[in-house]
Amino acid sequence: MRFPLALSAKIAGHIIKHKIKRTPKFAMVLQLEPLHTCNLTCTGCGRIREYSTSLKDMMTLDDCLGSASECDAPMVSICGGEPLIYPKIEELIDGLRDQGRIVYVCTNGMFMRKKMKDYLASIYSPEQESTLEELLEKELISVKDAAKIRKGKKDDRPVIAPSKWMYWNVHVDGTEYVHDLIVEREGVFKECDLAIKMAKILGYQVATNTTVYKETDVAEIEKMFKYFSAQGVDGHTISPGYDYDAAKKDMVKRLGKDPGKFFLTRDMTREKFADIEKWGELFTIFGTPVYQEFLSGKRELTCTAWAIPTRNIRGWKAPCYLMTDGHYDGYHEMLEKVNWESYGVVDGVARDPRCENCMVHCGYDPSGALGTSYQPGDNWKNFKYNFGAKPKPFPDGEKMDVFNGCTVGKGHLAEAKAAIQKADDQGGCCSSEEVSKTEAASM
Repeated sequence: MRFPLALSAKIAGHIIKHKIKRTPKFAMVLQLEPLHTCNLTCTGCGRIREYSTSLKDMMTLDDCLGSASECDAPMVSICGGEPLIYPKIEELIDGLRDQGRIVYVCTNGMFMRKKMKDYLASIYSPEQESTLEELLEKELISVKDAAKIRKGKKDDRPVIAPSKWMYWNVHVDGTEYVHDLIVEREGVFKECDLAIKMAKILGYQVATNTTVYKETDVAEIEKMFKYFSAQGVDGHTISPGYDYDAAKKDMVKRLGKDPGKFFLTRDMTREKFADIEKWGELFTIFGTPVYQEFLSGKRELTCTAWAIPTRNIRGWKAPCYLMTDGHYDGYHEMLEKVNWESYGVVDGVARDPRCENCMVHCGYDPSGALGTSYQPGDNWKNFKYNFGAKPKPFPDGEKMDVFNGCTVGKGHLAEAKAAIQKADDQGGCCSSEEVSKTEAASM
C-alpha cells in the first residue's frame, strides 16, 4: 500500500464518521505550534517574523494536549518554530500518541540525530552493537557518540522512539545549494541527509516537506525526490509558497530582495506543478490526487482552511495557518465566529485579496479528501491512490547530483570565503563591509 493501512483507515474512519453525523466543519489535521523559536531564519518563513515579539514564549504541555483533544483531529503536525527545541517535545509526542493521534514532527533536521542518539542510549544492550557499527561505518555517529550511547541513558525522561504512528517530517526545499540558500545557512542539507539516513536505519518513518517558490527549479525538486526515494523515505509533502506579508517586508528590509521575484502567482504555480501527477505515480506524494489536479490547473477547489486549524501560543489562529485576523480562546469559538465565506477563491475570484495566489496544501488539500468541490470519480481516485501500491525506490536515485553546494565548494557563501582567503593569502584582511556586500549579493 502507498500509505500504512492503520493510518489510512484512521483518517477514512474519521471522515466517514463526520459525514454520517453531517458535521458541517471538522478538523482533519491540527497544526500545533508549541513555540515559534527557531535556530534558522529561512527566507520566506512568516512565523519567526509575524511572532518576532514572542519568540521566547511557549505553550504548556497540558495546553498542547488539551488543544489536540479539543479539536479531535486524527493527525497532529507539530511545527513552529523548530519543535525539537520545545523542552517537553518527547512528552508531547508520547501524549499525542496516547490519545491515538498520528504525529508529524515538522523539523529542519538539525537536532534529529541528537534525539535519535538519546533513543539509542535508552535501549542500549550488547545486541545493539551491530547497529552502532553500521552507524559508525556510515559516519552517522562519531566514536565519541557511540561511547556515550554505550553508557546508557542517565535520566528517566521519555525519548522519541520509532512508531508506526509518527513521522519525522523534514524540511528540504531542494538540492544542497538551493536548500542551504533558502534556510540561510550552509551545511543544513547535508545534516538533513545524515539524519534521514540514520532514521531509516533505526526504523523511523520519514517524510520530506518542500515549499516551491518562483526561483525553484522543478527539475531540481524531481532530482531531490529521486535521491530521497532511494534512501527509503516514506513520503513527500510539497506545496507552493505563500507570500506572507511579514516575510515580504523582511526580504526587502533585511535582504534587499524583491518579494515579487520570490513568491508564486496562481498561474506560476500551475506551471511549476505541471508534472505533479507524474510525481504522484513515481513517488509517495502525500495529498490527494484531486489536490494534485488542482495544482496542475486541471480543476478548481474551494478552500477548506477550517479542516487544518492552527493552535499556537496566542490561541486558535484564524482564518488559517497563513493569515491572521485574530486568535480565539477555543476551537469551537473560532469555528462559529469566523466568517469562512469571506476567504478563499471561488470560480477564479478571490473573496479576500490575500487569498488570490494561495494554492497551499493547508487550505486546499483537505478539499480533495472531503469532497467540498466534488466531481464524479473523485472518491475512486482518492481510494485507488491511498490504498494502491507504493512506488518502489527510484533506481540509481543515490547517484543523483544533489550535493551541488558547499560540499563541492559552490555554496552561497563561496564568494565571501574566497574574498577572505584571497586577503589572507595577500597578507591583508578583507573588510567586514566587503564581506557583507559579497554575502548579500549571494543571498
